[in-house]
Amino acid sequence: MSGHVQTTGPMLASRRCGARTRCGGSCRAPAVRGKARCRMHGGAKGSGAPRANRNARKHGRFTGDAIAERRQIRTCWETCGGCSRG
Repeated sequence: MSGHVQTTGPMLASRRCGARTRCGGSCRAPAVRGKARCRMHGGAKGSGAPRANRNARKHGRFTGDAIAERRQIRTCWETCGGCSRG
């Protein structure tokens, strides 16, 4: 006997990943120790976005100042007649 039954018991009793699948069910993989997700859904060491994520910063196109500046340019353009070609 290989002892397979003895070694699968703790894995079957471990917490499961809390991620949802595309079908709406929950992931059946075991969660990483101390985390709520499995290694494939963000529980692995080093996974996820870094602290102070530079990728999530805004580019500035939709800030209040940029919108006000574009609005001012538009009104100036409209008051002076737009594009006057000869």
